[in-house]
Amino acid sequence: MTTKPLAPARSTLAEPAPAERAPSPPLSLSLSQRLRPGNLLAADCPSREVLKHVTSRWGVLVLIVLEGGTHRFSELRRAIGGVSERMLAQTLQWLEGDGLVLRTALEVVPPHVEYSLTPLGREAAEKVRTLADWIELNLPRIRQAETQ
Repeated sequence: MTTKPLAPARSTLAEPAPAERAPSPPLSLSLSQRLRPGNLLAADCPSREVLKHVTSRWGVLVLIVLEGGTHRFSELRRAIGGVSERMLAQTLQWLEGDGLVLRTALEVVPPHVEYSLTPLGREAAEKVRTLADWIELNLPRIRQAETQ
């Protein structure tokens, strides 16, 4: 019995012909507009869920605290004044699901869990830290605008 060499596997996803490819966005658009994978303004855009998780009050604060290093749940709760156990747990689950937070269960007695940022989470934390810093620096101007 003779065996034939196998032909290289072909992808079932055909590369679009040059005419079928989406046109490049105009250079007059901002970088974020040119790189946008979806339509964030559309109600069904999947990016909205991640945006909601990252920019929620608790999401921002969790990212900022974890930017300083690994923390246990109780440490996070103490560091973030006013967050309930339920909201912290939910926020950590969202951020873990989005690939921003790493949950590590340690097999010690008593068992405990630690949370840290993934490389993607560090990038997100840097972005929200910039926004939080801007708010802190401009809070007097913001307060003044609120009273006018």
